[in-house]
Amino acid sequence: MKERSLFNYFIILLKGMAMGASDVVPGVSGGTIAFISGIYEELIDSISAVDFSLFKVFSKQGIKGVWKKINGNFLAALILGIAISVISLAKVLSWLLENKPILLWSFFFGLVLASIWFVGKQVENWNFKSILALLIGAIIAFLITKLQPITGANPSALYLVLAGALAICAMILPGISGAFILVLLGVYHVALNAIHQRDLTKIALIGLGAIIGLLSFSRILKYIFAHYRDLTLAVLTGFIIGALNKIWPWKEVLETVIIGDKQLVIKEKSILPFQYIGENHLWPALGLAFLGFLVIIILEKWGEQQT
Repeated sequence: MKERSLFNYFIILLKGMAMGASDVVPGVSGGTIAFISGIYEELIDSISAVDFSLFKVFSKQGIKGVWKKINGNFLAALILGIAISVISLAKVLSWLLENKPILLWSFFFGLVLASIWFVGKQVENWNFKSILALLIGAIIAFLITKLQPITGANPSALYLVLAGALAICAMILPGISGAFILVLLGVYHVALNAIHQRDLTKIALIGLGAIIGLLSFSRILKYIFAHYRDLTLAVLTGFIIGALNKIWPWKEVLETVIIGDKQLVIKEKSILPFQYIGENHLWPALGLAFLGFLVIIILEKWGEQQT
């Protein structure tokens, strides 16, 4: 466990808040924010340290030993930041998605666009294999953004657990949005409503799935980072490129469905701003995209100072 000052942990909390804010929006990955801000591999290492060996550590060293092994101070600060954002920003971001979608998506488009350069430059050796890995990652992510969401108002408890597991796996991958996976599985509106209404049962079921998925998938990520770092980074860069289709601000809605009192878009396509029916908000959108790009530069500088 790294020695850090109280201020350092406050910075980690802010990074957690940035991750939480992005995770609420379908199309933006909290894993991207973690990577840009320089905490991604520490996050994966800390999560993967949670295993059955903790019982042995507890028997010999007690709670203090367990806390040190899982890098508890780091995880606590990060999780607190994520929770603050999810709870406080869920309503705000839901309103923006419904009422100011072009402006919101423009900000995140700029953010993710800058992320491509940042993650890509981490690849030390660009060769045929890494370029092929990038293309495969981009194609997979693009095809995921074209999938049509499952619809259904009352998912079962088991389905909520499964959705939570799949979403968290996507959430910790740069480029793949956990919130978008929830949309595809027809659970996004259920999760948001559960947060708004403090439905602890549904929150617990999705959370249980998230814990299961997180503890298992983090080990896979740790292994491939250790043994195939360049190829892994190339694939993740491709994921981010492919995901741009989902967060392109100007969309033409092709099909919707009403679930409860919500209208859910289940099919849409990207269009040029001048093709958009209604006010395209071109200049404010470009300004917000630039702001999103600038946020990544600031986060990168943060990450450099912490390493």
